[in-house]
Amino acid sequence: MFISFGIKDAIDIILVAFLMYQTYKLMKSSGTLTIFSGVVSIIAVWVLVSQVLEMRLMGAILDKFISVGFIVLVIIFQDEIRRFLIALGSNRGWRIFYNFFRKKDDGSAAQKFIAPVVLACMNLAKKKTGALIVIQHEMDLSTYIQTGEMFTADVNARLIENIFFKNSPLHDGAMIIAGGEIKAAGCILPVAHNVEIPRDMGLRHRSGLGMSIETDAPVIIVSEERGSITVAHNGKLSVDISAEDLQLILSGEKDV
Repeated sequence: MFISFGIKDAIDIILVAFLMYQTYKLMKSSGTLTIFSGVVSIIAVWVLVSQVLEMRLMGAILDKFISVGFIVLVIIFQDEIRRFLIALGSNRGWRIFYNFFRKKDDGSAAQKFIAPVVLACMNLAKKKTGALIVIQHEMDLSTYIQTGEMFTADVNARLIENIFFKNSPLHDGAMIIAGGEIKAAGCILPVAHNVEIPRDMGLRHRSGLGMSIETDAPVIIVSEERGSITVAHNGKLSVDISAEDLQLILSGEKDV
């Protein structure tokens, strides 16, 4: 057995171990580690019965169960699979490869909306007015846009401040900016549940973090209690950031 063991076999074992470890971390962070442990136990029993003990009848039953169970696992872990694919697609290495073949632009469209967004967030923070702003990247956000009041408008600092004014009917929801334009306001975002965040951060921060987990979009959260600015991206929070840092994050020159 060990005579034919080569470099290819070592690489195979390392890759499987790495995949199992990453799956373990993903299940632990999402709170589904117990389900994952049960699945691993079933697979271990299946290998023991089918391959080691060679029980034909029991092995045949487990073979059918495993083949159907794969579809069931996709349904159960659809959120985790989606999160994994988003993380894989938003990986910087893949993005560099993708952008190499992508049509180049001068970046003027991005710079056009960044300045008014930063200005509006700083003014809202000074007034301790809460805000939740989502910036669309590669992933389409039409599903979330449809949950709010849809319209198309140029990004303007005064308009953003008016939308999040405390007496405004849209101030409780999120604003979504796509293609350098405001596409909707008052939108409903997914809430992060199985994530530990500071107790002084409320539902607005959980919604921003949940959106950053489900999509590749950076989310700006302005706290009305502390008057501070937080950015959520790729499931991470950057707290109490300055105007300069916010501009660098939105332009892609700095990570959260």
